[in-house]
Amino acid sequence: MNLLCTMNSIDPPFFFHHGNSLILPECSIILGLITIVIVDLISKGKDTLLLHRISLTSLVTSIVLLFCQWETKSVSIAYGSPQINTFNNIFRLLLLICPLLSVLSSIDYVRCTKTALTEFSLFISTAGLGGMFPCRADDSITIFVALECLSLSSYLLSGYTKRDIRSNEATMKFLLMGGASSSILAYGFSLLYGLSGGNIQLDDIVAGLVSTQMYHSIGISISITCIVVGMGFKPPLVPFHQSPTPVVAFFSVASKVAAPASSTRLFGITFSYPSGEWHIALGILATSSMISGNLIAVTQTSMKRMLAYSPISQIGYIIIGILAADPENGYASMITYTFIHIFMNLGTFSGITLFGLRTGTDNIRYYAGLYMKDPVLTFSPVLCLLSLGGIPPLAGFFGKLYLFWHGWKAGLYPSVPIAPITSVISIYYYLKIIKLMFTEKNDKSTIHIEDRLVSSSTSNSKSSIEIAMIVCVPASTSSGTSIDPIIGITKNTLFQI
Repeated sequence: MNLLCTMNSIDPPFFFHHGNSLILPECSIILGLITIVIVDLISKGKDTLLLHRISLTSLVTSIVLLFCQWETKSVSIAYGSPQINTFNNIFRLLLLICPLLSVLSSIDYVRCTKTALTEFSLFISTAGLGGMFPCRADDSITIFVALECLSLSSYLLSGYTKRDIRSNEATMKFLLMGGASSSILAYGFSLLYGLSGGNIQLDDIVAGLVSTQMYHSIGISISITCIVVGMGFKPPLVPFHQSPTPVVAFFSVASKVAAPASSTRLFGITFSYPSGEWHIALGILATSSMISGNLIAVTQTSMKRMLAYSPISQIGYIIIGILAADPENGYASMITYTFIHIFMNLGTFSGITLFGLRTGTDNIRYYAGLYMKDPVLTFSPVLCLLSLGGIPPLAGFFGKLYLFWHGWKAGLYPSVPIAPITSVISIYYYLKIIKLMFTEKNDKSTIHIEDRLVSSSTSNSKSSIEIAMIVCVPASTSSGTSIDPIIGITKNTLFQI
């Protein structure tokens, strides 16, 4: 009887705890990665369609598992480990949507250009996996390691087309910038560790800083500066536009989800007491991003480059929601706009990818008269560009309006007035492209659009980009009546970070 009581008192194995089962979405991605490697070794890279299906299946399975295990209260996986709550789950969902739509819209590109499919699937899924962990990390080491997983996968993904000189150049510059930012971020975390008395848990760091009375020291200011600078360079800003178009599309959205999620947890918990310092630092970063991103994008002659610089300004808008620091309104507006931004950007990039496959170029001047040649191909970029610019009654307009309004109510007077001004600048270069598509006449420099996807292997998956467009366009262009339920759900469930 004593033995039976002892056996009943023994905890079940680690993986069968309720909290531990909540990491099954991440386990599904890992299982998919292992399966891709095994199938690639067996088929010697010949069955590309099967590899795509495995990648898509693992991502869809992860989303289904996430919905099945959605938690509205904080659940700890293990002692001292990341916690699961609604805030985490929302960003985990967004980070699963990014690789899912990116893989879906890249099938034609990878098979037409005959680039390495296995590496592409592995790196893009690993980057998404790395971005999911900072969303719920409760200690500085996990945040740093997870961000490095995202960054290293991004470095490799940007240069997976090894024979492309421009892609190699992007990888080298990307690696140097990422290495510098990692060093600065590690130094900021090490200062926190020392000033808090040797703590790595975010809550323990706060308690340690209070007990050591170091909250208002010069060391904290240096730590905040290093962390803001390090995390500010983590999103791949430039020169990732030199990478293949599907890679640029993934970078333009994935980092814009992972960075706000980790920044919100880090600054909202660790630096909640000296809020003035990190508010000023993030405010300067947001303003600089909005101004520089739009001004550089205006001068671009390549659609891919323009849409690579445009998200720099978009991350500035998203930071306004972080600065509002209000779970009910500020965070809800940030999440809502981030959700819309994923579909706006990927919908536009889907059209650019298809245009590039058919013409072999992404130069803006070759889009002249596109509506006369291919109205269907014109449809997706035009609507998504209008939504990106914030033209009413599209979803982008209401997302920006909701974000800017709550930023203004939170007292962000230096940053919020700059946001609509820079948004008007973006409308200028978006409308310039749309005008070119509809009104400009063909000249001798305009090449004829012809379908270059002629092989039988490619034609079987030719509809993948169109499927991505069908998913992205309605989600990014729905009116304000459709965006209200998203805001309501976010505000009703988002009560903690």
